[in-house]
Amino acid sequence: MKNKKQKKHHTTKETHLAVNTLKGVLDVTKSGVGYVIVDNKIKDILVRQDKFNTALHGDTVRVKIIKENFKTGKCEGSITEVVARKQTEFIGKLQLSNNFAFCITDTEKPMPDLFIPLENIHQAKNGDKVVVRLVKWDKGDRKPVGEVISVLSADDDNDAAMKEILASAGFSLSFSEEVMKETALLPEQIDAKEISKRKDFRDTLTFTIDPVDAKDFDDAISIKTINKDLYEIGVHIADVSHYVTPNSQLDEEAYRRATSVYLPDRVNPMLPEKISNELCSLRPHEDKLTFSAVFEITTKGVIKKYWIGKTIIHSDKRFTYEDVQQIIETKEGLYKTEILLLNNLSQKLRKERFSKGAINFSSQEVRFQLDEKGKPIGIIVKTSKESHQLIEELMLLANKTVATYFTTATEKNKIPFPYRVHDKPDEEKLQPFAALAIKYGYHLDISTPEKIAESFNAMLAAAKGKPEQQIIEQLGIRTMAKAVYTTNNIGHYGLAFPYYCHFTSPIRRYPDILVHRSLQNLIQGKNVADKKLEEKCRHCSDNEKAAMDCERAGNKYKQVEFMQEHLGEEFEGIISGVASFGFWVETIEHKCEGLVTVTSLSDYDIFRLVEEDYCLVGKNSHKVFRIGDKILIKIVAAHLDKKQLDYAWVLPTKSSTKKKESKR
Repeated sequence: MKNKKQKKHHTTKETHLAVNTLKGVLDVTKSGVGYVIVDNKIKDILVRQDKFNTALHGDTVRVKIIKENFKTGKCEGSITEVVARKQTEFIGKLQLSNNFAFCITDTEKPMPDLFIPLENIHQAKNGDKVVVRLVKWDKGDRKPVGEVISVLSADDDNDAAMKEILASAGFSLSFSEEVMKETALLPEQIDAKEISKRKDFRDTLTFTIDPVDAKDFDDAISIKTINKDLYEIGVHIADVSHYVTPNSQLDEEAYRRATSVYLPDRVNPMLPEKISNELCSLRPHEDKLTFSAVFEITTKGVIKKYWIGKTIIHSDKRFTYEDVQQIIETKEGLYKTEILLLNNLSQKLRKERFSKGAINFSSQEVRFQLDEKGKPIGIIVKTSKESHQLIEELMLLANKTVATYFTTATEKNKIPFPYRVHDKPDEEKLQPFAALAIKYGYHLDISTPEKIAESFNAMLAAAKGKPEQQIIEQLGIRTMAKAVYTTNNIGHYGLAFPYYCHFTSPIRRYPDILVHRSLQNLIQGKNVADKKLEEKCRHCSDNEKAAMDCERAGNKYKQVEFMQEHLGEEFEGIISGVASFGFWVETIEHKCEGLVTVTSLSDYDIFRLVEEDYCLVGKNSHKVFRIGDKILIKIVAAHLDKKQLDYAWVLPTKSSTKKKESKR
């Protein structure tokens, strides 16, 4: 009887705790005060430093409200629990004494120094720049306890900067010993019993098409003639889920990262190299396990039927995009008949997609030419060509088909599935953009979602090759909703697909692994529902955003580093954004963005922001700096630590124009 009472008391206490605490993310300001951001609270909860209770900036925490002002709605709280750490690896300087050491971190947000016991310094010396992993911080500890996991080279600022970008976003810089041991035990030979369970495509012509510097190949295409008007096209995806099994150390680490991060000089992978570059990389002349979507398609691009399941393949050739583009343009080269046929089919699929309301955003990729030390010596702007579109359309087809197949097959059971969704545009956000478009002579019809897509495509086509093209595209993308992962399917507006998911990149995206597992359960007849799937989708969406922020920061660092060599030089640019304190300009030649402040314009005039017109207007001169305008700028400062470029406006005089022309 006594035990029952104790159990009842414990349950009541737990319930009381749940009611009195809220879950959120701690945001620490530069002053050291924190705010817990809770989704369902209008006001953030203020937390003073002495009430952090071992929480650090970005951590997911539980907070108890200790003061509340009902008139203002302001709350003050105390953190009761750290639910999940955002960051567990830190970069800083080692301070070594006789009995212990400290790591003084380089973080922008205030945080305590990490205490390093002598047995955890691992040959690091006093003053070294180190990467330290947080190993323990219990409530009774005055300081967090850390362990040195690597020493950074004193003369390699680039390496430290890239690692700092990754670590501060919560991405681990290395894999734990446990993960590496588990990975090492994965068999390199494919078991004959496993092969017998799969559809064998090893005798079907198969190849990969990837960037020239790619090291992991997670998708391959097979092609076989059925008759003169009908072809079997296979989209084969690395079967990562065969090796990364639920609840393993490897799976937990892949989920925690949720994505690979691509920086200018490196990839921070979601999976260890043995998986990403060896076991699951669809390298030529090797048998590989795959998960496939196989289509019977007519020469007109009509899909007669499809099959989805586990397969084994043997890639005959590794193509680069450049190889395939040359074959498309010259109509000569290895497997030219098959590649030209695939290109023809993909262009038909592309045309059909746009006819159904998909938005035709053209993409430009900025890539840095780096020397052996990672220093940028050139910038290349790459555009999407037919070779890229060939792969893109087949991957879109596979993703769409998989999502449609799963949804249709589970209509009665309503088993949750990790969709990739894109919401319809917000009319309020579109109105100022539509008004700007009119100034360039374009009409955006915002009466219905269908009309938005139709008129948007017409506007993009009309603006192609004109000075305003880039601005129309950039602002258009900003007005659109962001695509996310969720079990609540609302379709993908931008692609005009009612059902869509990510199936084709499981080496670098965790949601694709979730899709593979869901599919395999369905194929095996298992009625399995993952109750935490929506939570996993949110985590993957959050980490995708964090990875994109890292990629932007890495690119910005390289832009600033590149422009350091061009201080005082003048370049033509396009105004890419405006604010009350100035406007941003992106150079036409290098796509490097910098800020022209209103302070730097004060000798010329006083400027004010006209938000609805995306411009700054001079009080006396009536000079207008509008987004999309072409202007001449001079590079006046390049701040590597802030990843910031400062530009100055160059008045368009005859002398400055001649100066620019002479530089060419």
